Amino acid sequence: MTGPIVWDEKKKVDTKRITIDPITRLEGHGKIEIFLDDKGDVQKAYYQTPEVRGFERFCIGRRVTELNQITARLCGVCPGAHHLASTKAIDGCYNTKPTEAAFRIRDLFYNAHFVHSHIAHFYALASADFVMGPAAPVAERNVLGVIGKVGLELGGAVLRTRSKAQRIQAMIGGKATHPVMGVPGGVSIALNKEDQREILSYAEDMVEFAKTTMGVFKSVVLGNKDYVDIIANPDLYYQESYYMGLAGKDNALEFHDGPVRVVDQSRKEKYKFDPYDYLDYVAEASEPWSYQKFPYLRKIGYKGQYSGPDSGLYRAAPLARINVCESISTPEAQSELDNFRGFFKDLGVDGPVNFTLATHWARIIEMIHAAERAVVNASDKDLTNSDIKQPDIVPGGRGVGIIEAPRGILFHDYVCDENGIVTACNLIVGTTNNNGPINVDVAKVAKGLIHNFEVSPGLLNMVEMAFRAYDPCNSCATHSLPGQMPLTANVRYSDGSLFETISRE
Repeated sequence: MTGPIVWDEKKKVDTKRITIDPITRLEGHGKIEIFLDDKGDVQKAYYQTPEVRGFERFCIGRRVTELNQITARLCGVCPGAHHLASTKAIDGCYNTKPTEAAFRIRDLFYNAHFVHSHIAHFYALASADFVMGPAAPVAERNVLGVIGKVGLELGGAVLRTRSKAQRIQAMIGGKATHPVMGVPGGVSIALNKEDQREILSYAEDMVEFAKTTMGVFKSVVLGNKDYVDIIANPDLYYQESYYMGLAGKDNALEFHDGPVRVVDQSRKEKYKFDPYDYLDYVAEASEPWSYQKFPYLRKIGYKGQYSGPDSGLYRAAPLARINVCESISTPEAQSELDNFRGFFKDLGVDGPVNFTLATHWARIIEMIHAAERAVVNASDKDLTNSDIKQPDIVPGGRGVGIIEAPRGILFHDYVCDENGIVTACNLIVGTTNNNGPINVDVAKVAKGLIHNFEVSPGLLNMVEMAFRAYDPCNSCATHSLPGQMPLTANVRYSDGSLFETISRE
């Protein structure tokens, strides 16, 4: 399906500043600034989020039961993740937990959401870099080019499977994109036997499609030595970071519930903590050049944009979860986890897999697991139990909802008064967790590829591939900063030259 990579011709630039704006194939807005030294080599590079949204602030004063619908509208890509995390926080604010039936229904909904989201990222956002090649012409390096290369049959299967995952979300969530199912201590919709049969049929199809996707990845990516050399190149997409994710029973892969686990650069457990204690372990820094915050491990500290044992930066998202977990509870996904770890062990990896582009492989393993979990839930004889909501709920207090969003661990933390009115709100979303590591990867790849003022569209796309592995969702990730929001406005002449910079610190 693919052959050797054909690189486009590098050309000299006559500037010390290269701007990629806007960066492509992500949700929201972002740009990359690359600064060259006198020799034309990269001195610094930044992944910047140039917009701000104030969801944390304008949630205050609202009824806490509204927040799982308000925060679901942070973006249209991961509304299911925000809805579920928010609903878990609302449970806490009402001093309750979901019934067993409600938890099972939520879990089924969420695994369908995972399948839907991972399909979108792999095929629409990431696959063009591998199916078409990182240096393919821009007009071909997109989802239409991918369909033209892999064939209409697979392209049709992508759309059908996403539609089935969406249908499950709509049946349970009330709406396919912005769900409305979550209530304190439960869900608003019970399922009947006919619903169960329909959902099970969709879930079984999702498993088969996820396995097909793994076959595509092995053929297109692992079957191409040039791509494997890029993925496993320690001088490009590689950093030795901490990893964070939820831990299930016996530290199995978990998306929905459980303690938070952090492993170090040897894949040894560094911390394990209850969601309500997350502020003892996670803190956030800010930089003047981005509206996105920089989470870090509080006990190690924030020391800037680099990784390693003495850096508090950690990674979330699929690669992190695969490194954090010891096993996967479903058979097909466990088999693929064994293949994943065996592949890198043969390359000499003893410990976590630190190759950033391996995130795409990890994402497909998760897709298989989510589909298998959907089958397990949809097959459960108690799925149609009508006990879907706790009867006794009392508002007042703090609720913390932590789940694994497709793009990384997601924190929703609310405080409400006895009338159920929000008095405090804190959100740390999947992409925000990865903000520092994304900057580390972008800078490393830029420094590894750009020399002597020579650049090309293909090389710049490879710089973009560094953030694309994380599947960033910048609309979700940009919230109000502590204190007064910093603001910088550049006023320019019609020719683009700078007239004046106005700043509010």
